[in-house]
Amino acid sequence: MNIHSLHIIGSKQSGGAERFYARLVNALAQRGERVTSITPPGSAINAELSANVQQRHLPLRSVWDLPSRWKIGMTARAEGADIVQTYMGRATRLTHFKLGKKPVHVARLGGYYDLKGYRHAHAWVGNTRGICDYLIQHGLPAQRVFHIGNFVEPGAPLGVTEQAMHRHALGLPHDAWVVSAVGRLHPNKGMADLLDAFHLLPAQLAGRSLHLAIAGDGPLRAALHQHAAQLGIGDRVHWLGWQADPAPVYRSADVFVCPSRHEPLGNVILEAWAQGVAVVSTRSQGAQELIEEGVDGVLTPLEDAAAMAGAIRALIGDESACSKLAAQARHKLEQQFSEAGIVGEYTALHQHLLAALR
Repeated sequence: MNIHSLHIIGSKQSGGAERFYARLVNALAQRGERVTSITPPGSAINAELSANVQQRHLPLRSVWDLPSRWKIGMTARAEGADIVQTYMGRATRLTHFKLGKKPVHVARLGGYYDLKGYRHAHAWVGNTRGICDYLIQHGLPAQRVFHIGNFVEPGAPLGVTEQAMHRHALGLPHDAWVVSAVGRLHPNKGMADLLDAFHLLPAQLAGRSLHLAIAGDGPLRAALHQHAAQLGIGDRVHWLGWQADPAPVYRSADVFVCPSRHEPLGNVILEAWAQGVAVVSTRSQGAQELIEEGVDGVLTPLEDAAAMAGAIRALIGDESACSKLAAQARHKLEQQFSEAGIVGEYTALHQHLLAALR
C-alpha cells in the first residue's frame, strides 16, 4: 500500500521534537512513501527536510488561525492525503477531519499535555509508555493509543582528532575536560541546577581544567549568564547558543548531562547516546524510562546539584566507565530506537488505521 502522509508542525525554532519531526519525515520519504510537510514559512525545520519531501507552508500563527485551519483541510483533500499526522498542540488543534473517513488524523504527543485540544483526533501516538498510560487514564480509547518511540541514527566512532576539531570549531579548550548540555534555556530544562552542580566541582581534575558547554537559547539566557558569573564559574562556562546541528556539541564532550526538572522523553539523551558520549541525567519521567541505572547512564535526583556533581566527578577521567556506559547505550539505541524499527512501526500503524476504514 503506497500511503500519502501529510505531517504538520507549527514550530519556527528547532529543538528535540522538531529534529525528530525532520528525521521521521525524511526517513518515510527515503522509503519511497509520498510525504508532504506543512510548516510555517521561515521555520528552521524547512532547511532540514530532504528534496524527497514535498513542502507546503502555512502561517499556523495560533490555535485561532482559522485561515490556516481551512487551508490544512483543503490541502489534505486536494492532494489525497491518507494520513494527516500532527505534532504538538497548535498543529493538532488546527486539524479537523471526520472520523471513519480519509484522511485519518494521527496526533503525536511528546508530553503530558492538556488533552482538550487533542481528543478530536482519530488516533494518538505517545513516544513513551508513560505518556500512553496518561492518555488512556484520561479517557482516550486504549485501542487507538499507540506507543512508538523516537529514533536517532548512531554516529561514527569518535576519534581524538575529530573531537579536537569539534572543540576548536566551538571555541572549547582542546586539553580540558568538557561537560556538555543541550536544551532550551527554560526552567523545565534545569540549567540553573547544572550550573550549581558545576560550581561544586573543582576547577581542575587529574591535572586538566574542567569546562562546561551549554548549547541552546531561551528566556533564561540573561539570568543564567548572571548566575554563572555570581558563582564565579563564568570563565569556564561556554554559551554556544542555538545549534542547528548539535552533534558536534555531543562529540566534543567527555560527559553529557541532561539536568531537566521535567522531561517527558529526553531526545537529548538519545542524541548523546548516538554520538557515543556517557550520559548523566536527572530522574525525569522520560529518563527513567530510557536509562537503566549504571548500565547505559547514571541517574540523579531532580534538582539535586550535589548528587549531579558527584555523578559527573565519578565519570570524569574514568575512560573505562564512560566507554562501558556509551557502548551499552549504543546497543540499546540500535535495538530499541533504530530508524528502521521506528519508521517501520509508523508505517505499520498507518496501514492498520487505513485498513480499519474498509
